[in-house]
Amino acid sequence: MEHSDLIIIGGGQSGLATAALARRYGFGRPLLLEAADEPAGSWPDYYDSLTLFSPARYSALPGLPFPGDPDRYPTRDEVVDYLRRYAAGLDADVRTRTRVTSVRREGGAWIVTAEDGTSRSARAVIAATGNYATPNAPALPGQDGFTGRVLHAAEYRSPEPFAGQRVVVVGGGNSAVQIAAELGAVADTSLAIRRPLGWMPQTMLGRDLHWWLKHTRLDVAPIRRWLEKVPVSVLDDGHYRAALDRHNVDRRSMFVRLAPDGVVWDDGTKERVDAVLLATGYQLAFPYLNGTGALDRAGQPLHRGGVASGAPGLGFVGIEFQRSFSSKTLRGVGRDAGYVLARLSR
Repeated sequence: MEHSDLIIIGGGQSGLATAALARRYGFGRPLLLEAADEPAGSWPDYYDSLTLFSPARYSALPGLPFPGDPDRYPTRDEVVDYLRRYAAGLDADVRTRTRVTSVRREGGAWIVTAEDGTSRSARAVIAATGNYATPNAPALPGQDGFTGRVLHAAEYRSPEPFAGQRVVVVGGGNSAVQIAAELGAVADTSLAIRRPLGWMPQTMLGRDLHWWLKHTRLDVAPIRRWLEKVPVSVLDDGHYRAALDRHNVDRRSMFVRLAPDGVVWDDGTKERVDAVLLATGYQLAFPYLNGTGALDRAGQPLHRGGVASGAPGLGFVGIEFQRSFSSKTLRGVGRDAGYVLARLSR
């Protein structure tokens, strides 16, 4: 059986950052296993117009600054290109098209088994499949009888297929607003929200929000439990709010159910709708860790700052608020990876 000092599961930004830092913390050349055709995470699958809400200078992994103007907001394609270049420069054994199906402890080592039945052993394993592998698509009342289309933002690419249609976007985060703003240019669009939209200015006193987060140290403060309770706010320099208004995208309280040909709003009115787009985020899912003792009954990771509780030699990188506000982001996964690697190497 092939043996590695460290196996990293997932080749997105979290896995790449972990692989880049592994040797610094005393590990041998890491083995990185990625299910997709290339190590770029979910980025190639996001909608075409996606733009980061953090400037390039705050959107880089360890050891490689994001190229170009550091104050611009990179696009999806620029991030994908950056991750490809980052992966190409790694001192790591990267295996693509290798989907991990199980991890188990055996004889003092971790045994990692892939979908093709191949098993590999390791002293330590880091689960870096992150927050974006499994769309959170809650079932909607009346959905089974709805004759229109229900899709998650993970399936959305561009507004053109919805031209001339009536569309309801569900969600109140950055992606929901970004998608609704561009859909509004070609479709009659509403944003269905459970609470009023919260807006956070992109710049304050001439500085991007991320500058303030860095220089006040809030970006790295260990305030995970508090952060989990903070309501979601949309970062905006005024562009997206103006686009919603310009395209008459109304904000309405979440509908109560789907009818066969539309939605029923909370005031009882019924409206014909062609499509409902769920910009409801993603959920953590680590099915390959079942039976390791690293998950609770709901399948959520049991950890302290990314170090698995009750599963020696197992860690996580890429979980939202894993240790700080910037956890799971391009700028934050490297810090978390270093923290976990340092503790697993002991």
